[in-house]
Amino acid sequence: MATWKRDGRVTGCQRLGCAGLAGVLSLSLTAPLELLTVLAQVGTSPPWRGLWQAGRSVCRAEGIGALWKGNLTACLRLFPCSALQLASYRRFVVLFMDDLGHISQWSAIMAGSLAGTVATIVTYPTDVVKTRLIVQNRLEPSYKGILHAFYTIYHQEGFPALYRGVSLTVLGAIPFSAGSFFVYINLNNIWHEPSFHFSPLQNFINGCLAAGVAQTLSFPFETVKRKMQAQSPCLPHYGGVDVHFTGMVDCFRQTVKTKGVLGLWCGLTANLLKIVPYYGVMFSTFEFCKRVCLYRNGYIESPLSYKLIPGVDQSLQPQELQELKFLRRGNFEPPKPTLEN
Repeated sequence: MATWKRDGRVTGCQRLGCAGLAGVLSLSLTAPLELLTVLAQVGTSPPWRGLWQAGRSVCRAEGIGALWKGNLTACLRLFPCSALQLASYRRFVVLFMDDLGHISQWSAIMAGSLAGTVATIVTYPTDVVKTRLIVQNRLEPSYKGILHAFYTIYHQEGFPALYRGVSLTVLGAIPFSAGSFFVYINLNNIWHEPSFHFSPLQNFINGCLAAGVAQTLSFPFETVKRKMQAQSPCLPHYGGVDVHFTGMVDCFRQTVKTKGVLGLWCGLTANLLKIVPYYGVMFSTFEFCKRVCLYRNGYIESPLSYKLIPGVDQSLQPQELQELKFLRRGNFEPPKPTLEN
């Protein structure tokens, strides 16, 4: 069992800003690997090519900037998605808590998965647009930008096209949660020590390991989702998808029939290679931004370390600490001189 609590020394807006900046940097750094993953899933990139050859082929055909196709959409999507996920996570955690305020690891993982699913469903149209921007030819684009893509998809294919494949997000959350839980319940055996003794490096490795196992188990759902997002009769070559299908089940069947069972895991290597730099940049950026916020709020001596300022009550909220400092300054003002007769 664990008690869910957050650092009250950082405001909600500051926490969202830290998470947003960390997400933008990690997404931008790993955008080429995300692009290669999507191209492999859709089938635009031949499966026999290695990552380096596939990347060079994209650069030769469309320029080096093509490696970041769809990244702006992903970054813009991050802030509303993060806000929705955070708000949903709090609601689910409260729902799964017992009377003493404790929550089990399985319930915490389920809360995170459900929160992620809610945020993904609400912002799903932006994910469809990102996929379309990635698979199109940058030199002969079908969409001139994010807004044009939204407008074109809506008017040519209808509103349901913006949610094509959304059911796979819900289905994929089941093996993702199961994989995460399988890793976390075995962490004590992996490290041969209890979880409360884990160092930051161990927690980072745990996160990467859990994400790797969970994404491997749920990757077939992700692959079929990308194919459904990319396929369109309004695009040249039906969006470049390597198989043609009439629905979700048919997409699974046609992919296995054409490329074998392992075809459902095309692009997994690039996706797994993305995990370490993605989480590394995200965690380190978030922690640094958090230190800056703690320094600005008056809790620590420097944004370069977590050294606490002596005499500061760390249990106070930021607003309470500022009010206390204001009162102290008012009480210690030197008395005004008075004229004596």
